Amino acid sequence: MQQQHHQIVQHTNGRRLYDITPAVTQWVEGSGIRQGLLTLYIQHTSASILINENYDSDVLVDMESFFERLVPDGDALFIHTAEGPDDMPAHVRSALTQTSISIPVMDGNPALGTWQGIFLYEHRRMSHTRKVLLHLLGE
Repeated sequence: MQQQHHQIVQHTNGRRLYDITPAVTQWVEGSGIRQGLLTLYIQHTSASILINENYDSDVLVDMESFFERLVPDGDALFIHTAEGPDDMPAHVRSALTQTSISIPVMDGNPALGTWQGIFLYEHRRMSHTRKVLLHLLGE
């Protein structure tokens, strides 16, 4: 049994989903681990990590449209606005999605479904530098 650690740094330029699948897959393939479990963890409270469809980009647009309606910027409900009208909505969006995911590794690759991709979901409108930690345990 062995384990490997890695960090992906993703520069964002505003609210949207960023496909990090290629970076994750490349690192797993080079790890030397053939069978195991990959955990991804994002170290932020206003961004999240998720698996979603990677074939039709309309899915990503629809995701953002849904969250825009569900948790709009500037909602009078929120009193935490220290960093602007998208501050608290970003925290709520993060709480409704995920800060970590686990993916089986089989034959040296993340065992994603045919149309699945791994996405960093930036919930803030401004540019940020986000960090995703990867931990792979296996043999």
